[in-house]
Amino acid sequence: MINIVLFGPPGSGKGTQAQNLIEKFNLKQISTGDLFRYNIKNDTDLGRLAKSYIDKGDLVPDQVTTDMLTDEVKRNADANGFIFDGYPRTVNQTEALEQIVQEVLNSKISLCLSLVVEDEILVGRLLKRGETSGRTDDSNEEIIRNRIKEYYAKTAEVAELYKQHGIYVEVNGVGAIEEISEKLFAEVEKIK
Repeated sequence: MINIVLFGPPGSGKGTQAQNLIEKFNLKQISTGDLFRYNIKNDTDLGRLAKSYIDKGDLVPDQVTTDMLTDEVKRNADANGFIFDGYPRTVNQTEALEQIVQEVLNSKISLCLSLVVEDEILVGRLLKRGETSGRTDDSNEEIIRNRIKEYYAKTAEVAELYKQHGIYVEVNGVGAIEEISEKLFAEVEKIK
């Protein structure tokens, strides 16, 4: 079983590369954003709880997110492996994910792949995406720079933990999509 944590700042191409990894290795992607939308849309107990925080403008507590993730892993326990996207973001979430993968799947996190792209390139990509996506957070340079800064601040501790475990790999996220995919595939092949 291959279990990958995929890191990358906004605009790094993480969504595209996640899809390529899923197709190549037949993995199941778990995105925290998708989990929130699913649980809220389907009015689950966890969705209602998350929505109660979101409606007040508060952050959803780690435990609620972790419970959603646990449910999703259990629903897909027969998968060949997972790509975790948007989780973990904190040391507590990292420890929780290790526990979930161990207890539910009798497995471990195999690899943390981090797409690395210079900030100026990220800003340019997001502004360009904002021209066609309709996303307001992709059309304001100040907001974009803040999102990137926030991403680095949140993931630094988690990246450090994975470095200590010897499973953190940075991959240059600049170039042709296929070239970047091949670099990611090569890193996954090393652990198979």
